[in-house]
Amino acid sequence: MRSFAGRDILSLKGFERAEFEHVFEVADGLEPIARSRRNVDLLAHKTLVTAFYQPSTRTRLAHEAAMHRLGGHVVGFSDAKMTRAGDFYQETIKDTVHMLEYYGDVLVMRHFQQGAPHEAARWTSIPVINAGDGWGEHPTQVLTDLYTVQRELGTVDGLTFLCIGDMRMRTMHSMAYALTQFDAEMIAIAPPDMSLTDGFKAEIAEQNMTIREVGHVRDAIADADVIYVEPVVQADYTASRQERGEDVGQTPEPYRVTREVLRDARPGAIILHSLPRMDELPPDVDGTRHARYWEEAYYGVVMRMALLALVLGERG
Repeated sequence: MRSFAGRDILSLKGFERAEFEHVFEVADGLEPIARSRRNVDLLAHKTLVTAFYQPSTRTRLAHEAAMHRLGGHVVGFSDAKMTRAGDFYQETIKDTVHMLEYYGDVLVMRHFQQGAPHEAARWTSIPVINAGDGWGEHPTQVLTDLYTVQRELGTVDGLTFLCIGDMRMRTMHSMAYALTQFDAEMIAIAPPDMSLTDGFKAEIAEQNMTIREVGHVRDAIADADVIYVEPVVQADYTASRQERGEDVGQTPEPYRVTREVLRDARPGAIILHSLPRMDELPPDVDGTRHARYWEEAYYGVVMRMALLALVLGERG
């Protein structure tokens, strides 16, 4: 297994099973710190730099909370418009990150351009963590998702993941890459113009995993152990920011997970959603035994604690 010390976390493509298991093990060891709501001094001598060119609530704050839980420091920006990268100068990624490496020890970047964190990793000597890049990937979110499944259901192997929403989304790409390393099934439900591309399906098939596609949540809800929901009504992930218009549309019925639909779900099935949500997951689902997206948010802090400790060399 490759060492995590000094390593970039850019993609789950090529992430090996033993690496997933090791990250989960490290997260288990650090989880009591988060559960007890205390801070330790494991990373007291380290600084996290956040570079968020796109809006974020959970991902940015989870990384920052994780760093604080481990006693570290945080600097950075959450609005590129307030930097020279977002004003008249339009400073390049190269120039920005080559400077940021002198301000901290690890860089977490979210960007609207697919591949931007990979570009950043070329020009900085500190580890870069991809916090979401356009339609590309979102590796820390899916590590969080699978860790939540591991904690809540005890395993990832042998489970069926029902993935509902826009298959162009970065979370869906990372999820498919990740599940190639487990004995798990992925079922995809998406509008035709948001479905998996033939090229992506062929890429996943090369890893000996076939993604089953169905047209309606009712067609597969009874088969699911994990109901993984994302919006089909959403912002443009290739834009730095998109304000909400007067009419955002409604989620078509085949892609909504409601209390009525859940009547046909397995008793032990759990629902995950990286949030934010639109109407694809109504608030009244929050009170069902299936909801785990609040726990998912908690485990997001734990997972980022593990990743920061690993890439900064404080865990083997």
